[in-house]
Amino acid sequence: MHAFLLSFGVIFVAELGDKSQLMAMAFSARYRPVPVLIGITAATALVHLFSVIAGALLGAAIPTDAISVVAGVAFLGFAAWTLRGDELSDEDEARARRTGRSAVFAVAGAFFLAELGDKTMLATITLATTEGLVGVWAGSTIGMVAADALAILVGAQLGKRLPERTIQVGAAASFVVFGLLLIVEGLR
Repeated sequence: MHAFLLSFGVIFVAELGDKSQLMAMAFSARYRPVPVLIGITAATALVHLFSVIAGALLGAAIPTDAISVVAGVAFLGFAAWTLRGDELSDEDEARARRTGRSAVFAVAGAFFLAELGDKTMLATITLATTEGLVGVWAGSTIGMVAADALAILVGAQLGKRLPERTIQVGAAASFVVFGLLLIVEGLR
């Protein structure tokens, strides 16, 4: 349960302001919300499954203290990445506009490709090096889907009322806190 809650929180916050949320908004303008959510869920579950397997393999090969320090440094990097911001590239926008055989397949394919190497994938790998795999997989998947669902449902309203920079700073601050805690834990 600890791995689930930690992963849910970290990934939910990491996803705020991420390009995946921008893609979710773009897809929801073209397709009904349910197929968009199904596609996002399928792609996220698959990417995060690969991530937890990679994290487990790394966790078994590297001493725990070293993993904590490296994970802490990675989370500080995620904080900087979050502050830098994410934008939807022309290629991502084109993928969101393209029609396919099915909205679910279009969304799932685009999300799968967009998430490879993304900060949420890397954060999931990092969490899986020290936490329970099933909890990390479930928590990170549900955390990301919840954040993207939020983008679909209230993204336009939040964008009018809450500056994007405020969201970025809040997410970055969370990464800094998690990163520093991991570094301290690894150095003890």
